[in-house]
Amino acid sequence: MKAVLVLSGGVDSSTLLYYLLSRGYEISALTFVYGQRHSKEIEFAKKIVERVKEKAEIEHRIVDITPIHDLISFGSLTGKEDVPEGYYTEERQRATVVPNRNMILLSIAAGYAVKIGAKEVYYAAHRSDYSIYPDCRKEFVKALDTAIYLGNLWNPVELKAPFIDITKAEIVSMGLRLKVPYELTWSCYRGEERPCLRCGTCIERTEAFLLNGVRDPLLSEEEWNRAVEILKSLKFVPRE
Repeated sequence: MKAVLVLSGGVDSSTLLYYLLSRGYEISALTFVYGQRHSKEIEFAKKIVERVKEKAEIEHRIVDITPIHDLISFGSLTGKEDVPEGYYTEERQRATVVPNRNMILLSIAAGYAVKIGAKEVYYAAHRSDYSIYPDCRKEFVKALDTAIYLGNLWNPVELKAPFIDITKAEIVSMGLRLKVPYELTWSCYRGEERPCLRCGTCIERTEAFLLNGVRDPLLSEEEWNRAVEILKSLKFVPRE
């Protein structure tokens, strides 16, 4: 079965890619350029697709929609605000919201699905996101799925978010079983040569790997030890 996947190059969407491949899907992956403050995730999306191509067929398109940047530039991911450090709080996480991002990207993905005859569009929204991000919530997925269906009655397409009820740590657990090459994924919002280890998404990534009892393979042993110390300084207590 054909499916379109929104692939950012991060942990979640890369795991979803491997999950869909394990279920026999023929994947067309779309990676969007929309005026992000850096291109690291895009570079890593290309890397993980190249790894997949060693064993499976996959289409990968880089979709440049930067002309809309001025219309949605807001917060620390596309605007000029500083990237917040530490655990996500509502205030910090709101600083990383890009207005209507997922609605825009998923609408384009749905249009492409109609064009190529795919019946499903996938994105990697998960439970750790939807407490703050409006476009990662079940209500959003259900509403946009309905809108996509109504907008394409002659060529119906379904919107799928199979990770919506699981955490990032559970996603990593699944990915480890699927042998996702996490060293080929990028999360840090700052986009420097190496992960900063301090921004909200770095903290969340460290936590997910620590809860699985493994070192993040993107990091050197020294970087990993530093990341864990930063996490502990935030009074993180691993679950039993």
